[in-house]
Amino acid sequence: MNSSVVRSAFFKSLPVMAGYVVLGIGFGILLQKAGYGVLWAFAMSLLIYAGSMQYVGIGLITGGASVLTTFITTIMVNARHLFYSISMIDRYKDSGKYKPYLIFALTDETYSLLCDGHAPTEGDPNLYRFLVSLFDHCYWVTGSVLGSLLGAVIPFSTAGIEFSMTALFIASFTEQWLSTHDHIPALTGLLSTLLCLLIFGAERFLIPAMLLITLLLTILRRREEKVL
Repeated sequence: MNSSVVRSAFFKSLPVMAGYVVLGIGFGILLQKAGYGVLWAFAMSLLIYAGSMQYVGIGLITGGASVLTTFITTIMVNARHLFYSISMIDRYKDSGKYKPYLIFALTDETYSLLCDGHAPTEGDPNLYRFLVSLFDHCYWVTGSVLGSLLGAVIPFSTAGIEFSMTALFIASFTEQWLSTHDHIPALTGLLSTLLCLLIFGAERFLIPAMLLITLLLTILRRREEKVL
């Protein structure tokens, strides 16, 4: 394995490590307070690996939600993955043995690291993307396990912990805004989301917003291609 690729992937993933360990700790604490121990935290973070859905999942588990309710809720919460993952099809299509894991591990934050298409000039770009995804996954599992262990021995107030996922999304958005000169996609997302929030309300705005964003960005991309 090319050591330079490993090093590049690790340094690329460091911003996510700072967020995922803290957010994972929050999840582990909440899960522990709900009566589910470290093995649950480890298994959910390893096999589900969906930050916001895992937070929601605590309420589903403790509330005795049915399989159907859990299924529908999962689709609603994670529907955004269907939209932004489309832009990664070309990059992942020739990834060979790495493809199944790359698809599984494409979280919001991993996408924000890999969507620019940059990879080390030396080494396998698919290995680089795999390692970035793997490092992020390890950070999340580590944070969740730490949170569960801490929650079992140290009393914590869990008030406001749920906002930690929103905070990470804001941090990722800010980093993307500062790293690019083209703010049209970001503004499109903000305005579309605000419009759908006003029209559909806080409980139903997510999927309409994602559909509208996808439609507008597709139109903008086609116009740019015609100009070029």
